[in-house]
Amino acid sequence: MRPARPFHCMIGTTGPRVPAHQVTTRNLGAAYPLIAEAGLGHRGTVIGDDLLGGAFIFDPFELYAQGVVSNPNMVVFGQIGRGKSAFVKTFLWRQAVFGRRAWVIDPKGEYGDLADAWGVRPVALRPGGAIRLNPLDPGPDPYGAAPGAEDGAARRQLELLASLASACLGRSLSPRERAALGSALGDAARRTDVPTVPVVVDALLAPTADAAASLRTSRRTLLEDGRDVALELRRLVHGDLRGMFDGPTTPGLDLSAPLVVLDLSALYTSAALGVLMACAMAWLQAALARTTLGRPDGGQVYLVVDEAWAILSNLGVARWLQSSWKLSRAFGVSNVAVLHRVSDLRSVGASDSEQVALAQGLLADSETRVVYAQAPGELEAAATLLSLSSTESDLLPQLRRGVALWKVGQRSFLVQHRLSAIERHMVDTDGAMAGR
Repeated sequence: MRPARPFHCMIGTTGPRVPAHQVTTRNLGAAYPLIAEAGLGHRGTVIGDDLLGGAFIFDPFELYAQGVVSNPNMVVFGQIGRGKSAFVKTFLWRQAVFGRRAWVIDPKGEYGDLADAWGVRPVALRPGGAIRLNPLDPGPDPYGAAPGAEDGAARRQLELLASLASACLGRSLSPRERAALGSALGDAARRTDVPTVPVVVDALLAPTADAAASLRTSRRTLLEDGRDVALELRRLVHGDLRGMFDGPTTPGLDLSAPLVVLDLSALYTSAALGVLMACAMAWLQAALARTTLGRPDGGQVYLVVDEAWAILSNLGVARWLQSSWKLSRAFGVSNVAVLHRVSDLRSVGASDSEQVALAQGLLADSETRVVYAQAPGELEAAATLLSLSSTESDLLPQLRRGVALWKVGQRSFLVQHRLSAIERHMVDTDGAMAGR
């Protein structure tokens, strides 16, 4: 908030002269409440109209550089049909003017028109399909320790594999299971330049004598320690999820385009959607790190995770996501999580569960919150999790289509998102209902 400034007011222009009255601008604002909000500055993308006056302009990277927010991450909430998807798509489209790129995990296949407008094709992942992504592809060490870059990549790979196995098993890994998995990953890294999930699974099911000796155990015991983990990860190799993350990354994928969309719509109804989204995000992050390293602008990329509830509902994957959310700033990435309801952050587990704590931690690490209309039953959760005032809470169910409550740092705005004619076609998801 700007410091209050003295303001001299002469009351009356005719008749007896009244002495000047001095007040601060804070108090004067109460006397004249229709004075427009100052906004967030003029550097950034025009979103639409600030309903309290003026245009609303927003750029998380600019605000982070100015110290207005402590991180460039964003969470977008909104019921179906209220305009949240239209906002996210047009925001990415408009950011291209500034040379920013966008990478999207698309579980429902809704970003095809945006990709067409950009002249690119989504990377469609299908069981048994022609495109594979290796989630164990290494990226640079996020801490920048060049001599230990291999150790940094190995840590990332182990955390991802442990998270996937934990999500599939529905529980945390035991110390023996984690040790067996780490040993198998090390063995896989020695067998091939870039380890893949199938090689790790083989190493778990056929541990070497050297691996057993390094853990002061027998090969048989090591096999039993890692068997459950191997059988769950094997699902990505030989089970119903094969053909997407079970080999080296398909060569020739264009990662230089301003928009990269990973289309997972073929698996949208799968119970393993969160696991698949985690694999996709792991690959995207490694690829992003490689493509942004050394760029003078640090890359400045938006990484959008649509239907983020699918990742948060799995404890192991949620742990991994939170750590990735924190580290991505090192590569100039603004994470954008898209959810339907504020209560999605509480419905991922029991009220006192670690899942809920992790989901709320993700919100704490996202200092920009964009909230489209919410059902009356969401008000309690919204008021608590988003620190809403009573006036803001009362507004949420009444917001019309395209209007959102923005919470940016410590400030609040009511914003009407505006679309151009070209953008309306690009974000239209009601074609089938309207007969178009």
